[in-house]
Amino acid sequence: MALVAAAFAFVVVRSGPRDDDSPAIISRGYRIRLGWLLFLCVVGVLVSVWSLIPFPLQLVGAPRAIDVVGRQWSWDIASRTAQVGESVRFRVTSADVNHGFGLYGPDDLIVAQTQAMPGYVNELDVTFEQPGRYRVLCLEYCGLAHHAMTAEITVTEEGP
Repeated sequence: MALVAAAFAFVVVRSGPRDDDSPAIISRGYRIRLGWLLFLCVVGVLVSVWSLIPFPLQLVGAPRAIDVVGRQWSWDIASRTAQVGESVRFRVTSADVNHGFGLYGPDDLIVAQTQAMPGYVNELDVTFEQPGRYRVLCLEYCGLAHHAMTAEITVTEEGP
């Protein structure tokens, strides 16, 4: 955004007066243009910053990695425990067909989801915000026992 603003400022500063306009009109026109440029730059920066706030940027340390392999009709999860406030990076893949890795919170609302695909690893970052049992369900039909493809992750309060 700053580069675009600098390019506009460069064009405004470098542009010269036309022969058919009076100096007063030219000066007023440049002031109006400069005012709009500054206003749009400030609005652009504010909108950019405001729209980036919800992104889950990891500022300290890498999250704990948990490998997950989906196969007909089960989940192989390397660790099924976590703590409240802990950031976890699920590394999700599949051993056979496509599966949908859906993580549901204790209130049965979906927390996060990604695809489990053979030959590819999707990474899904989750920070657990409340204790309880989190269910893992397959969100993509994968065969006859698709409905039974479930697992649980237990999230506990942080220890002293």
